[in-house]
Amino acid sequence: MKATKKEMIYEGKAKKIWSINEDENLLLAEFKDSLTAFNGIKKSQELGKGALNNKISTQIFKILETNGIKTDLIETISDNEQIVKKCTIIPLEVIVRNIATGSLTKRLGIKDGTVLPFALVEFCYKNDDLNDPILNDEHALLLNAIENQDELNYLKNEAKKINSILKEFFIKKDLKLVDFKIEFGKDVDGNIILADEISPDSCRFWDAKTNEKLDKDRFRQDLGNVKVAYEEVLKRILS
Repeated sequence: MKATKKEMIYEGKAKKIWSINEDENLLLAEFKDSLTAFNGIKKSQELGKGALNNKISTQIFKILETNGIKTDLIETISDNEQIVKKCTIIPLEVIVRNIATGSLTKRLGIKDGTVLPFALVEFCYKNDDLNDPILNDEHALLLNAIENQDELNYLKNEAKKINSILKEFFIKKDLKLVDFKIEFGKDVDGNIILADEISPDSCRFWDAKTNEKLDKDRFRQDLGNVKVAYEEVLKRILS
């Protein structure tokens, strides 16, 4: 569809969000080439990263839609732009972990690389000033980050469904889905839908045979070849 940018209504670490002239209930999401880690403390640029994340997230959202997950994606209109449904983002990051690594190993002392006996779902409060603290259900309700326990349970169940779909998909591509972060929003009709993106910026992907990291950990840990890793993920998704 044709979309004319009207006003930038939000700029985050990885995207700019624009209103458009054509439909007040739709937005334009523009993927940026910026790389950030550790709540924005570490920053860089990687030319073409935004386009790669756009393509990867588009493919993943289409897979999820095919499997009954409602998303905000309407159409990808350029290398780094999508048209999405306008929604109010729920201020909770939903994290699903299949293998222990990163902050989980630091917090709980679980050995890095341990396959968890079940998919672990965690919530973080979307607040940069507080460094996105981990919340339990009662914290989320106390902060009015979510309306009620039923909605929290819905987020957990949707996250687990998404995990099951994507784990099965990616293992066929010789990729381990180690963990990922997703966000949900409420559309204009009040329906909770998957929003934002799913990409190597928000997931950890390890090669199934070598455990080579093919995600933003290459930037976090100064491993190099960030763009090459993202290109490999896209290549496998499309294969």
